[in-house]
Amino acid sequence: MTKIAVHLYLNVYRYISKIPFISYTKICFVFLVSEKRVNNSYFCTMSSIRQNRIEGVIKEELSVFFQRNAREICLGAMVSVNVVRVSPDLSSVKCYLSIFAGPPAEEVLENVKINSAKIRGDVGRRLKNMKHIPSLSFYIDDSIDYAEEIDQLLKK
Repeated sequence: MTKIAVHLYLNVYRYISKIPFISYTKICFVFLVSEKRVNNSYFCTMSSIRQNRIEGVIKEELSVFFQRNAREICLGAMVSVNVVRVSPDLSSVKCYLSIFAGPPAEEVLENVKINSAKIRGDVGRRLKNMKHIPSLSFYIDDSIDYAEEIDQLLKK
C-alpha cells in the first residue's frame, strides 16, 4: 500500500471514528474491498492475527505429537516442525518438517503422510476449542540445505 493510501486511510478513520454507528471493522472492510493487494496481503488483515495464532498452536501440538510418537510415526527419526501455514479459510494447513538422524527423510515423510489422519485426530482432540480441524499436508523443509548451499557459494 502506498503512503498516500495509508494517509487517506488514517484521515478517513479519524473522521469516521467520531460517528457512533460505524465501527473499525466496517472501515477495514471498505478498504479491503477498494484497495489493491500489495505483496499478497491487504493493509488491514484482521484474519492474519487469527491465522498466526492457529499456526502457532498447531505447530506446538504437532511438535509434542512427534516427540511422543517418534518410534511409530517418525520411524525413530528426530522430526521438527519448522513452519506451519494456514489457508485464509482455515480449511488446510501446510506443515514443513525437518527430519534428522534416522532413516531417509523421504521414507519418514511418506510414513507421516500415511498417518496424517491419526495426526489430525490427535491434534483435534487436543484443540477442543476449534470447531473445525483443518486438513494437514506435510512437506520436507529444505531451507537448511539451501542456506548451507548459499553459504558454501559465498565462501568460494
